[in-house]
Amino acid sequence: MNYARSIEFFERARQVVAGGVNSNVRAASHPVPLFYREGRGARLFDVDGNEYIDYCLGQGPLLLGHSHPRVLDAVRQQLERGQLYAGQHELEILVAEKLRQHIPCAELVRFSSSGSEAVHIALRVARAFTGRTKIVKFEGHYHGWLDNILVSVNPETLDRQPVRESRGQPESVLEDVIVLPWNDATQLHETLAAFAQQIAAVIMEPVMCNTGCIPPEPGYLETARELCTRYGIVLIFDEIITGFRLGLGGAQAFFGVTPDLAVFGKALGSGFPISCLAGKRALMEGIANFSVVHAGTYNANPVSLAAAWATLEELEQNGETHYRTLFTLGEKLMRGIAEIAERQGRSVTVQGLGPMFHVAFTRRSRIRDAREYRDVDVAEYAAFAYRLQERGIRVIPRGIWYLSTAHTEEDIARTLERVAAALPTVPRCGGGRSR
Repeated sequence: MNYARSIEFFERARQVVAGGVNSNVRAASHPVPLFYREGRGARLFDVDGNEYIDYCLGQGPLLLGHSHPRVLDAVRQQLERGQLYAGQHELEILVAEKLRQHIPCAELVRFSSSGSEAVHIALRVARAFTGRTKIVKFEGHYHGWLDNILVSVNPETLDRQPVRESRGQPESVLEDVIVLPWNDATQLHETLAAFAQQIAAVIMEPVMCNTGCIPPEPGYLETARELCTRYGIVLIFDEIITGFRLGLGGAQAFFGVTPDLAVFGKALGSGFPISCLAGKRALMEGIANFSVVHAGTYNANPVSLAAAWATLEELEQNGETHYRTLFTLGEKLMRGIAEIAERQGRSVTVQGLGPMFHVAFTRRSRIRDAREYRDVDVAEYAAFAYRLQERGIRVIPRGIWYLSTAHTEEDIARTLERVAAALPTVPRCGGGRSR
């Protein structure tokens, strides 16, 4: 493929944009971070005219695909009425009513603009409600880039103690964070019993999407729920990715475990900036009586709320078909990739759920936590991702694939053909983590 204009644009961008990109995760691309001009359905087009079947989908938000007509029509109509009021509007009520209807924990909601913000207010609410300060999180779980929770995310940096992920994070952020391995019910039980009077909340991705797309072990979420109830600890689900991907009720409805608080984003706005905190009334009362501060110029802005309303309307009216498509095609793609790898004698593990899954070069048949993820050969997968890109398939270099309702049987068949063609060209790096 020709990337001449992307290379030119990137050189220009580096002169005016720090690093040439506006989010660090976008830098991981070859030969340079690519520039795009248009997205339609399951297709993305770059500035050089290259066409891709897209499994990145804006890093997850585009559950309905690019440029969904219903979403764009709702946004256009709202833009005719104004973009920001610094006041209330009916869409806030309409979307909140829909969320309360579908999400088990959503007795009250508050809107923000990003997942990181929603997590931040969730932690503040939990601390205010309990009068405690410590937060339990899990190795490899990502809850945004803010200082107080950007801890022990990257498997390569894991240690027995919490680890800061960025220069500039003060060491003091580690004082109130307890980090545990995912899927270890025994350690969770021991820790909560030992520090119950200090722990405000346990926060987790109900599926460990950001590192390996690792589902919970049977009974693990139920154990977390029971322990948090026993010790008066707030259970928070980070559903920024799982929300609306696994169903209208998110992972909590999918697995049948209701947290006290949950944060949503990404798919809620179909690509427009929006997030929300949903929770039980007793916890949300701190925000409701204004003793817990939550603010933001763009919170519940009408353009993003119009997109959210249209997205939820689409999922309500056509959800049975949409979710059947997401799970059926996703599982078909997962099986196909695994079968191709087996036929070609490559050590590849594919795991997750249909609408989102992870592909890893590893000798492990299954990855259960972030420490096992260290055996993944990230360099081998990055080479695979680039070779797929050369064949018109766009995937995220860290291994997670997203499906949309716009993907078709033909897209899956074409993708598997290109996976079969790309895999033999990927250098074998040994099946373990490349260091």
